[in-house]
Amino acid sequence: MGRLSGKVALITGGAGGIGKVTAERFLKEGAQVVLVDLVDESLQKAKEELNSLGEVLTVQADVSKESDVENYVNKAVEHFGKIDVFFNNAGIEGKVAPLVDQKVEDFDKVISVNVRGVFLGLKYVLPVMTKQGHGSVINTSSVAGLNGSPGVSPYIASKHAVVGLTKAAAIEAAEANVRVNSIHPSPVNTRMMRSLEEGLNVEQETLAQSIPLGRYGESSDIANLVLFLASDESSFITGVQYRVDGGMGAL
Repeated sequence: MGRLSGKVALITGGAGGIGKVTAERFLKEGAQVVLVDLVDESLQKAKEELNSLGEVLTVQADVSKESDVENYVNKAVEHFGKIDVFFNNAGIEGKVAPLVDQKVEDFDKVISVNVRGVFLGLKYVLPVMTKQGHGSVINTSSVAGLNGSPGVSPYIASKHAVVGLTKAAAIEAAEANVRVNSIHPSPVNTRMMRSLEEGLNVEQETLAQSIPLGRYGESSDIANLVLFLASDESSFITGVQYRVDGGMGAL
């Protein structure tokens, strides 16, 4: 307990499965938390569930809109005075279809959230951390950001792009003692995978067979890794791509 005592953590996609479970872990470890998400109703529900654990600020935002991103960063700094940890986590899966059948507007939507949203978060949070002289950023990519997979080419492209942004930001921010890493989950037992299972017309049990450990990840599995990267225990780690994938990377 107390691995994040005195720290302020900002989480995008904060009302979703991984975001909310990570927020819970952060609060239990002593952090104050800012939750950012698109739907205010979901944010308020998450806040109600977490309030007993510590101080939670919510900010509704579309992470693909620059003014919204600037606002959520400003709100966090105005309320708490700093940002020690940024879990740059918001993302969408897009439509399931062969590349040649993907609509340009659907491709643009995925790129807008998954790439532009990550970029904008870095653009506005890094100056805050640079001024402080410390900080830890964790960008959510995917095993899809390291490997290929049929039927979800916009998602694949977007998650590969997160790797590039992570590496570039890590190099640029290192002089200010700000660390930037990316995480790469396997399928996780959340709403997103229900959507992908439906689109791929495949059951969870079938997809789980492609994972050496034989199961989907749970949000808590991801939160455990994010907590480590957020904490001072990872103070000499930056620019790294961390798989949390049940062994998929070994195949």
